[in-house]
Amino acid sequence: MKHFLLLLAFSPILAADAPLLRDDFSSAKLDQRRAMRGEWKFADQTATCTQDDELFKKNKDHGPILFYDLAYSDAVIRFAVKPDANTKTIVFTANGDEAHLFRLVFSSAGMAVRAFPAESQDHKAIALANESTVKLKAGEWNEVSVEMRGNNATVKVGDFARTYQHASIGLAKVNLSVGFSFGTLSVKDLVVTK
Repeated sequence: MKHFLLLLAFSPILAADAPLLRDDFSSAKLDQRRAMRGEWKFADQTATCTQDDELFKKNKDHGPILFYDLAYSDAVIRFAVKPDANTKTIVFTANGDEAHLFRLVFSSAGMAVRAFPAESQDHKAIALANESTVKLKAGEWNEVSVEMRGNNATVKVGDFARTYQHASIGLAKVNLSVGFSFGTLSVKDLVVTK
């Protein structure tokens, strides 16, 4: 009985530490994941896709993407990506019910940080920063972390860390995504915590 009471006492603490979402890519199916716009392969705890140029055109110049349906506000999103030499862009997006809210775009020019003002009628992105020194390495695993707290987003990529601020970051989110264009991309270790 003592052990049962002890377990009950610690269960709220254990639940608080449990991730909101964990995708170890050990299965092709995960209730919250939608693998779209390409033939995603799941093996060795990794998701990998090569862009199909016909699908790219059919999807209005949008490449393969992994969507995760998850309601959250404040959260830490971590994942690792491995682009090949032909990958042109890798895009992380936090989406609200109606539109995009926050986005990172990695390319050969560096990392572009974008917000999408909710009050804007055309809901176009505005630049929060262009970090020319933040470049993902082809053929290597690159770890990315995005911590959203209120109107702030702290982005970490390797040794780089910086906090960006915009009202759209603080809005309720309904999903997140990791997508790319051209070449082949592998994704692993996607975890969302409070």
